[in-house]
Amino acid sequence: MSVRAFGPGRVNLIGEHTDYNDGLAMPFAIERGVTVTAEPARMFTVDALDLGERDEFDAPERAEGWRAFARGMVGELRAAGFDVAPAHLTISGDVPQGSGLSSSAALEAALALALLGREPDDLLELAQLCSRVENDWVGAETGLLDQLASLCSRDGHVLRIDFRSLDVDPHPLDLGEWQLVTVDSGATHTHAAGGYNERRAECRAACEALGITSLRDARDFEGLDDTLRRRVAHVVSENERVEAAALALDAGDLEGLGHLLDESHASLRDNYEASVPEVEATVERLKAAGAAGARMVGGGFGGSVLALLGPGVPRPAGAFAVAPGAAARLL
Repeated sequence: MSVRAFGPGRVNLIGEHTDYNDGLAMPFAIERGVTVTAEPARMFTVDALDLGERDEFDAPERAEGWRAFARGMVGELRAAGFDVAPAHLTISGDVPQGSGLSSSAALEAALALALLGREPDDLLELAQLCSRVENDWVGAETGLLDQLASLCSRDGHVLRIDFRSLDVDPHPLDLGEWQLVTVDSGATHTHAAGGYNERRAECRAACEALGITSLRDARDFEGLDDTLRRRVAHVVSENERVEAAALALDAGDLEGLGHLLDESHASLRDNYEASVPEVEATVERLKAAGAAGARMVGGGFGGSVLALLGPGVPRPAGAFAVAPGAAARLL
């Protein structure tokens, strides 16, 4: 019996590099994503249709690149006690890899549902399992933001996620005549090979220096060296911007939301140093075209830029409209 599952990509409205610091973020799933089809087989075979490549294995041993995802998912599902039978998996998608729209979490969610053949009882448990695949098999020290967004999103809503309590609070996103768009900067990023893991290490170093377990608890950090001080400043101010964005959405203040996007980008650029020239050029182009706010999305070091366009502002060339969609699901 064939099983098909879809995992959506995501856009993070605001709240970047906060998830692994017990902070706050506001992501939502989008209509683009990854589809995985699973059919019974004598051994695991995986066809990545978009790449024209295949992987085969009996037991999920370590591998590099895209092969780590399916192998890691089989390994983690079995380690969690799920009965995962050998299958022929085919993978296809329309989320550009390295675009900052979380093609990796979309793939993880689709693989998990296709291999399980059913909707999970505990979405949080499955999100944590998907995160272990990314951390321990792929080698990217991401937090839970992407996985929770892909698995828990609600159509027409953004999710305010508290990564300390793991509370997920949906907020309606009513744009009216406004629109959100993403534009690929042309610079792809790879979390595991870029500065993402380095930033996580710096956050851990800051916690050790401050004598706290999480930057969620950071208060007086002016005594840190300049690099660590700026990293902490970003996380603390970004959490404040998430709270302000939730209030702006509830009040219908989209102009205020645009200002928060600009402030988030400036902090990611200056305090977190997660930008690259291609991203900066894209932000400048979008602002020049009339965007009320624009910022990098995803882990940074390349990828896409999110922009908020007011009524009557034409969509720039290469811009892709995004709106909150449904969560990962069986098809």
